[in-house]
Amino acid sequence: MTAERLNPPELSPPTGFSHAVVASGSRLVFLAGQTALDTDGKVVGDTLPEQFERALAGLLTALRAAGGTPADLGRVTVYTTDVAAYRTHAAELGGIWRRLAGRDYPAMAVVEVVRLWDEQARVELDGFAVLP
Repeated sequence: MTAERLNPPELSPPTGFSHAVVASGSRLVFLAGQTALDTDGKVVGDTLPEQFERALAGLLTALRAAGGTPADLGRVTVYTTDVAAYRTHAAELGGIWRRLAGRDYPAMAVVEVVRLWDEQARVELDGFAVLP
């Protein structure tokens, strides 16, 4: 994939995301929502950062199974049950993202939801990638 990340100067400077990603490639991979589930289907981690790390790792595992890398991500949506807590932990979450996925940020959105499928889940990530 080639990905051109666009951040127009007319928009607020992005932190931890890109305003637009122009992707070209031949395979589009849709990634299902990932929460902090372990292999037994149980939510692990009590804190938002713990759950975010587990959910991101799951998303990247699915992406790698399709032959992709974090740089191939075109879009990621983060669903959280508490945007205020997400903002409080933003620096820590950004560090987790950089450690696991690097600095090639996709277009992103953070959306607050009333709850997720698993009641204990605090965060879920889904997205899509374009592979060569």
